[in-house]
Amino acid sequence: MKLAVIGGGSTYTPELIDGFARLRDDLPLTEIALVDPDATRLELVAGVSRRMLAKAGHPARVVATADLAEGVRGAQAVLFQLRVGGQAARNVDETFPLQCGCVGQETTGAGGLAKALRTVPLVLELAAQVKEHAPGAWIVDFTNPVGIVTRALLDAGHRAIGLCNVAIGFQRRFAKHLGVEPSRVELGHVGLNHLTWERSVHVDGEDVLPDLLAQHGQAIADDLHLPLELIQRLKVVPSYYLRYFYQHDIVVEEQRSAPSRASEVAAMEEQLLKMYADPAVDTKPELLSKRGGAFYSEAAVALISSLLGDRGDVQVVNTRNNGTLPFLGDEAVIEVPAKITAAGAVPLPVEPVEPLYRGLIAGVSAYEELALQAALHGGEGRVRDALLAHPLVGQEAIAAELTRLMLERQS
Repeated sequence: MKLAVIGGGSTYTPELIDGFARLRDDLPLTEIALVDPDATRLELVAGVSRRMLAKAGHPARVVATADLAEGVRGAQAVLFQLRVGGQAARNVDETFPLQCGCVGQETTGAGGLAKALRTVPLVLELAAQVKEHAPGAWIVDFTNPVGIVTRALLDAGHRAIGLCNVAIGFQRRFAKHLGVEPSRVELGHVGLNHLTWERSVHVDGEDVLPDLLAQHGQAIADDLHLPLELIQRLKVVPSYYLRYFYQHDIVVEEQRSAPSRASEVAAMEEQLLKMYADPAVDTKPELLSKRGGAFYSEAAVALISSLLGDRGDVQVVNTRNNGTLPFLGDEAVIEVPAKITAAGAVPLPVEPVEPLYRGLIAGVSAYEELALQAALHGGEGRVRDALLAHPLVGQEAIAAELTRLMLERQS
C-alpha cells in the first residue's frame, strides 16, 4: 500500500512516521512518498524517517521527491499538510490583526482568512494533479484552516475528508484522567473545525462528563487556559480555540506583550531540523511534542485504515453537514463523529445544539462560506465581507482596515 504526503518536508512528518511504525498492523504500508519543493528540508526529514522505520523494523520504503506526479502515482491515500509561505507568513497572520485590536491567530479571525486566501488556490491545484495521477485516492486534509480547505476540495468534486487532532487530543486526555483505555472513550463532539464543544464523554455507554468535570475540572480548565467557573457553568468542554471568542480582549493583550507563536515554532523547527540532520537520531524527538499536532499520526492511521478497509467505525472528521445540524446548509463542512467506510464519512445524528453554541456555529459557518468565495475569486469586497461576518471582527471600520492590511501583505 502506497501513501503520499504533500508537504512531506514538514517537521511534523516524523510524528506521522512514528505512528506508521507503531500501528503497522492497522495500516500495512509498503511505500511512503514525501513530496515537497524544499529539497533541503525534504532530505533531512526523509533521512530521519528512513532511520525511524529501519529501527522499528518496518519494511516500507521512503521516497523523497519534488515531483508531485511521481510522488502520488499509485497512492491509495494522499495526506495534505502544507503551509504556504512557511512560518514567516504565519508570523504576519498572527501579528497584523493586533494592530486593529483583534486576535492574531493562524486559523481563525483575520489571520485565518489570510491563510485561506493563500492556501485554497494551491490546494486545489495540487488536488487536481492528485486526481489525474492517482484517480480514486482519498485526500485527507490536515492543512489549516481545515474546514474551509475541506469544503473547497469537496466543492471541486474531490474525494476528501478533513482531519484535526483536537478530538483525539481530548479523548486521550480524558482517558488519562479517568484511568481507562482511550478506545473506551467516545466524545459528543460537535461544531466546526477549531470551534467545537464536548457535550458528552461516554465510557462503555455511560456519560461520565459530569463526574469528569467534578473531579478533574481544574486540570481541564488549566489545559484550556479558561476559568474553571466558566467550564462548570457551561457543563461542557470547549476546545481551546474557544478562548479566542470567550476571552478575546484578554488574549489580544497577552499576544501584544509576547512573541508570536510563529516565532516560537520557527525556533523549534530550526532545532528539529538540526536533530534530523544527525545520523544518530532514529526516533521522534521529544521536542516535537511541543511543535503541535499531538496524536495526529494516530488519527491519520485510523482514518485511512477505515477508508481503505471499509471498517464502518466512528471517528471525528470534517465532512459535509447534509442535514446533521439543521440550522446550517447541507454544503457546510462540520466536525462531528461520523461512520467511516470505503464510501466516505456519514455523520452520526446529533442532539439539538443549544442556542449558546448554535449561534456561534452558524456565524462562523457563514464566515467560512464567504471566506471560500474570497479565496476562489479574490476581490477586496469579498475579503471585507468575510471579515465583517466573522464574530471576532464584526465592525465595518475594523473590517476595512484589516482588509487593507491583509491585502498589502498578500501582494
